[in-house]
Amino acid sequence: MNAEVVLWNFFSSRINPPSSSKMSYWDNPANMATDVLPSTNPYGNYTVVDTVPKEILHMIDPHWYQFPPMNPLWYSLVGFWVVIMGCLSVAGNFVVMWVFLNTKSLRSPANTLVVNLALSDFLMMFCMFPPMVISCYWQTWTLGAFFCEIYAFLGSLFGCVSIWTMVWITLDRYNVIVKGMSGTPLTSKGATMRILGTWAGALAWCLPPFFGWNRYVPEGNMTACGTDYLSEDMFTHSYLYIYSIFVYFIPLVANVYLYFYIVQAVANHEKAMREQAKKMGVKSLRSEDNQKTSAECRLAKVALMTVSLWFMAWTPYLIINYAGMISKASVTPLFSIWGSVFAKANAVYNPIVYAISHPKYRAALEKKLPCLACATEGQDQSEVASTNSVTVTEKSENA
Repeated sequence: MNAEVVLWNFFSSRINPPSSSKMSYWDNPANMATDVLPSTNPYGNYTVVDTVPKEILHMIDPHWYQFPPMNPLWYSLVGFWVVIMGCLSVAGNFVVMWVFLNTKSLRSPANTLVVNLALSDFLMMFCMFPPMVISCYWQTWTLGAFFCEIYAFLGSLFGCVSIWTMVWITLDRYNVIVKGMSGTPLTSKGATMRILGTWAGALAWCLPPFFGWNRYVPEGNMTACGTDYLSEDMFTHSYLYIYSIFVYFIPLVANVYLYFYIVQAVANHEKAMREQAKKMGVKSLRSEDNQKTSAECRLAKVALMTVSLWFMAWTPYLIINYAGMISKASVTPLFSIWGSVFAKANAVYNPIVYAISHPKYRAALEKKLPCLACATEGQDQSEVASTNSVTVTEKSENA
């Protein structure tokens, strides 16, 4: 009998623990809000929306009220990632602009487009990574409704400028490599008009959410803001469908088309060079003209790598937006966080790509900032020698 009482007491203590026993940290929702802002959830249950300030609750879609708060570790990881990406992007793109603008041999119309790309990436992270770090610290958006709209607007604007600048860079490489002497050289005026047109077009596409065609709202993780893809009316969806065509699908098709002919031209050129060398019984036919073509091909590879990385960075945002419109139930706060993570990394890719793959930029970087040089001495000598003819040709074309 005593044994039965002991067993009963043992299992009772496991099923109904005393009120004084402590629950684990993650089993007690109250503990999760101790280090963040007070709860403002009008629905009464503890969700990811609880700590959102009252002045922006009208911007929150009801869809987010069904999700529990995210693990605070995610906010720490994302905040750390954004700090690293922000510092690298601001410093790296500033160096790119400084080297290109202060190196005479790099002041060409085509490189004006490169400077515009670096400027767009620099401004994106300079304006956007501090607010996101603050939000990750507080685990919610604390900067008010208006700044949320400005934040989303700037991200959309700079992203649009970056992709269309890359389209112009690719078009310039197509003009040089595929058309060759029959192509019209890019002039300073032409480059300037393309840059101004890109900023004007991006501005025109990013302003409508301020006037009722879609809107800028906090994202599901409540640390960043973007376009509204959860509203179920077709008028709101129409903006995202049309905007995605303008800033994603058209540039994608254009780049695939241009690079198809660029790669085809390079392959045909290399094949012709090998056949001619074989007929003459020599290993190589690298004259100055051929060295120029080789340098242009390397620059095309840089542009291809940059554009490929851009699409890798922004495709998650496209998927998130389309998932919100087509399959709303599949979008979670954690799912929405990957758009910001990948997109912010895009602004870091470009200076790294140019530092590694752009021979003339690398040579100038080694002279101005030797501590940042990333090429071997032998490689620099061969590539700089092969690109000297490009400088002479660019000067003659611009004269």
